[in-house]
Amino acid sequence: MSLTKFTSITGACVPVPGPDMDTDRIIPSRFLKCITFDELANVMFWDERFDENGKSKSHPVDDPRFRGASIILGGANFGCGSSREHAPQTIRRSGIKAVIAESFAEIFFGNSTGIGLPCVCASAEDIAALSQYVSEHPETEITIDLQSMTASWPDGSIPIRMPAEAREALTRGRWDSIAELLVNLDAVEKKNAELPQVSASC
Repeated sequence: MSLTKFTSITGACVPVPGPDMDTDRIIPSRFLKCITFDELANVMFWDERFDENGKSKSHPVDDPRFRGASIILGGANFGCGSSREHAPQTIRRSGIKAVIAESFAEIFFGNSTGIGLPCVCASAEDIAALSQYVSEHPETEITIDLQSMTASWPDGSIPIRMPAEAREALTRGRWDSIAELLVNLDAVEKKNAELPQVSASC
């Protein structure tokens, strides 16, 4: 098993405007009864995309211009609300590889980093300008570079921000704690042998 490192992410963008995109809007609670996270692949923003009869509403992720987009452009406080880990899971399993927003709710950010979904911040002005550009040129691919901390495209670039700990975890492939334990299983077993053993009896 190898640890995936994220140094750059490239893809087309879909603007999802507005502040306070909470986890109930990202994934309604009735979808939390899934057995595996793979079942969440098509339910992202469900209630904003469909009415109670299943009829499509107008939503950017269903706009033909943004079909196949793999980067979300969001607003302030993205991922607020409940701490459900299903929210970043449905985003990632819907084909989204990264999110650029003005700011993120802390728990959502941590849950996202823990599944290899990079979340980076940019200023409100830069996101607004980039969203306008993408709306006019939807085929444009953006490259999020976690080394230079920029989001760039052929006609420009903007600075991005991310906490140093999350950036290090993603770029060094240390975001997946279970995979890291499995890769270093020999060291884990060695350390376990060094620790005092406790036995219990009934």
